[in-house]
Amino acid sequence: MLALALDTATDAASAALVRDGDVLDKRLTTAATVLGAFEKLLEGAGETPAAVTRIVVGRGPGRYTSLRMGLVTARALAFSLAAELIGVGTLDALAAGAPGALPIVDARRREVFTLGGEPVCVRPDELSIAPGRLCVGDGAVRYRELLESAGGVVPPDADPRHVPWASAHAALADSQGGPAEPIYLRLPDADQAIVRPGG
Repeated sequence: MLALALDTATDAASAALVRDGDVLDKRLTTAATVLGAFEKLLEGAGETPAAVTRIVVGRGPGRYTSLRMGLVTARALAFSLAAELIGVGTLDALAAGAPGALPIVDARRREVFTLGGEPVCVRPDELSIAPGRLCVGDGAVRYRELLESAGGVVPPDADPRHVPWASAHAALADSQGGPAEPIYLRLPDADQAIVRPGG
């Protein structure tokens, strides 16, 4: 099985090419350039798009616009290639890349997305951090001072464990995969402005 995987839910978007569980290549990209990244991955592996039988995509939660771009791209690829389409939670993939760590994605507006059994959106100061708990993700980087003062451990900013690598999505597809539907947890900014009382 040859799988293309992508996650565009955070600023650290990534793409990977995986054959029967073996990562052939992976790279950082952006939501806008993920198709170009796929072309380079396939070219580097000497494969053609027709060989792809599975598309795995990050479901979020994360940045609304870039998350939507990734999901639309994945659906279009799956349709055009007649490939299986599977969605995997971005937080689950982030946690898989750093076993035992608490995955934290920056949700902006002084909030973060994290796992509390299920994905949740909370303020950083509402997180319960056990002493010595490893915290990863762009939310952990942004709120490093707060998390470390609570006893958490945050790797250096450039540590690869802060990236929800698409290769982790591919590895989780069989055990934790599901429909390629977005996990939002809250309304996008524009919708919140519409429903805000007195707005």
